[in-house]
Amino acid sequence: MTKSVSWTTDAELFDLIRKYLFTAVIGDIMDTQGLQHQFLAPAIQPLHPDMIVLGRAMPVMEADTAGLPADHPLQQKPFGLMLEALDDLKPNEIYICTGSSPTYALWGELMSTRARHLGAAGAVLDGYVRDTKGILRLGFPTFCWGRYAQDQGPRGKVVDFRTSIVMSQVHIAPGDLVFGDVDGVLVIPAQHEKAVIHLALEKALGEQTVRRAIENGMSAVQAFQNYGIM
Repeated sequence: MTKSVSWTTDAELFDLIRKYLFTAVIGDIMDTQGLQHQFLAPAIQPLHPDMIVLGRAMPVMEADTAGLPADHPLQQKPFGLMLEALDDLKPNEIYICTGSSPTYALWGELMSTRARHLGAAGAVLDGYVRDTKGILRLGFPTFCWGRYAQDQGPRGKVVDFRTSIVMSQVHIAPGDLVFGDVDGVLVIPAQHEKAVIHLALEKALGEQTVRRAIENGMSAVQAFQNYGIM
């Protein structure tokens, strides 16, 4: 099947991923390709276990500013460049933010409302979110450390966006493929995504064969000897 599978648009690619793939199988493939540090920290989890985030990275850099003097240039705007970054989201992009200490929320309901209106695919935060009930009502895919209502306004600001970042020791460039489910969030570098997705499709279909064999009574040892998958 995978030899005939191809895609020419992100919409077609995302449909394939949603239909056949999950983070574990993609992570396994990246391990075999030498891409062994592509999962974000396990603390970054979906607000609801059914949430899936899938799209292109729009990286955002946050910084703590509470200790800066009042006349510092970064203190002149309540949220730094956060609103500009939010308004710059394109369809199928993911607001993926890091750089601050975990002492305040990086995302909330109104941000989710604006992002959804713009067609964004979700938010992945290296920290906390607030307005949790509102985000859940919207159903906006949001992955984070957890829930914490303390505001970022007087504590941190966005200092840059659409720039390369490092999050959980994972290098993330604008446009990289981001995929998250209940088992975690991973980043596929753009230059590797075609090979990784093709191999992941092969493995996922192979796992279906192994599952059927085990359901029919084959031992785990024999299944691995026959298929090389477990």
